[in-house]
Amino acid sequence: MLQPKSNTPIADQVRWSDSLTAYDKEHFTTYMRLLDASVDDASEEEMARLILGIDPAREPERARMALRSHLDRANWMVTSGYKELFAS
Repeated sequence: MLQPKSNTPIADQVRWSDSLTAYDKEHFTTYMRLLDASVDDASEEEMARLILGIDPAREPERARMALRSHLDRANWMVTSGYKELFAS
């Protein structure tokens, strides 16, 4: 398996919550990298391989599921979840 640029393990699927989780905080950079790559029209295979560290040629279903899950959470972070970062 290729290694993502983060030291924290990547889950196959992000556990959903209506508030920020420890996983979200640990993977904030991953989420932002995915959003940047998406805007730059990177392929799903590139994002899975280079950002999540999952080889889509060897594990296509896992790569697809993990990417979709992380992109969904990244989009939630920038539309709703970010508010919790600024609440005190």
